[in-house]
Amino acid sequence: MNPIACITGASSGIGEACAHRFASAKYDLIICGRRLDRLNVLKSTLEEKYAVRVLPLSFDVQNRTAVQDAINSIPGDWQNIRVLINNAGLSLGRDNFSTADLDDWDTMMQTNVNGLIYVTKALMPIIMANQTHIINMGSIAGKEVYEHGNVYCASKYAVDALSKSMRIDLLKHGIKVTAIHPGAVETEFSLVRYKGDAEKAASVYHGMQPLTGTDIAETIFYTTQLPAHVCINELTIMPTQQASTAHFHRT
Repeated sequence: MNPIACITGASSGIGEACAHRFASAKYDLIICGRRLDRLNVLKSTLEEKYAVRVLPLSFDVQNRTAVQDAINSIPGDWQNIRVLINNAGLSLGRDNFSTADLDDWDTMMQTNVNGLIYVTKALMPIIMANQTHIINMGSIAGKEVYEHGNVYCASKYAVDALSKSMRIDLLKHGIKVTAIHPGAVETEFSLVRYKGDAEKAASVYHGMQPLTGTDIAETIFYTTQLPAHVCINELTIMPTQQASTAHFHRT
């Protein structure tokens, strides 16, 4: 039986890239997201290309009941989960603290923090049984605060803290926890942050070669393939043309 990787936010970007990378290594996949149509397309693509099993689960990580119901629905032959990738997350707006939209803040905290908690906690019996390797998608925004980052930064600082606390609490059970903190990655992230403004989204990467979802997926895969006695607690990864949240060399 193939090992199984469970990926949230799998319908696009880093999550989709992770699905391809793990499927290429003959992992069966539980792909989670809100957009069932995209999940079904991805399922067909992965099954045809890699000859693996794929189980789509459609739910919103913000909804604790929906998360628990989805996890409870996982059939017995799909519970050999060896890797959990908590990838679902987003940023909305880049506004001054005094003028930002509270609804945006709520959505970011509910998705980036509570969603990660809900999914991991719901899967905890499976995680404990399989010594599942937990991968939490952080950000350099969880390492350095920047202007107009406010609540997005706060949410990713929380992911950093949760990753460290999970590592400590689950240490005695032999469970690995790895936090991945990317810099600029060109996905739908900026398009979502700027609420569909393609020009603003493109300007984020102007004059530089950003990371891709595939770059991050390769990094994540690497951390899960090390010997049992080796755990990478966290990795910060940026494009060569980026040195911090505010320092870029654009050409």
